[in-house]
Amino acid sequence: MSLTRKRKKELRRLQNDATDLWEHQQELVGHAAGIAREAGRQLGNAGREQVFPVVQDAYKRNVAPTVDRGIKIGRHVVDDKVVPLVGGVVGSALSAWDVANAKRQGLTVSNGRIVKKKQGPGLGSIVAIVLGAAAAAGVLYAAWQALRADDELWVADDPLAAPDA
Repeated sequence: MSLTRKRKKELRRLQNDATDLWEHQQELVGHAAGIAREAGRQLGNAGREQVFPVVQDAYKRNVAPTVDRGIKIGRHVVDDKVVPLVGGVVGSALSAWDVANAKRQGLTVSNGRIVKKKQGPGLGSIVAIVLGAAAAAGVLYAAWQALRADDELWVADDPLAAPDA
């Protein structure tokens, strides 16, 4: 397909106009981006200087006391009502569990306390055995001391001779 010179010239002019328009649009978009950045910065400054102090003051005056009061009431309810109630229920359940385990193991329950069957010698028996063993050892030592042959205790029959000088 061949174009006339007139059409080619019109197309070049149209292409140049489109290129110029594109360049102007890029300039305009760049300028708009700069304005938007500056507007954002100014909006941030206004928010920090004007809006934030008002909101913070309103929060401190209206919301914070209500939240603090709610926290105090919640603590009171939990500490004074819920914890003792749950503690009592858990304590009763554990006591019942202990009694059931004691009965299963053949232990006796007396006044709510689990009493184990006595197994082996107690502390008093052990002390008595140790004292008896010590007394027996003392008697044996005294008998050995009395009955041992001690040659140094005997007196010699002949007098000692004087040493030769």
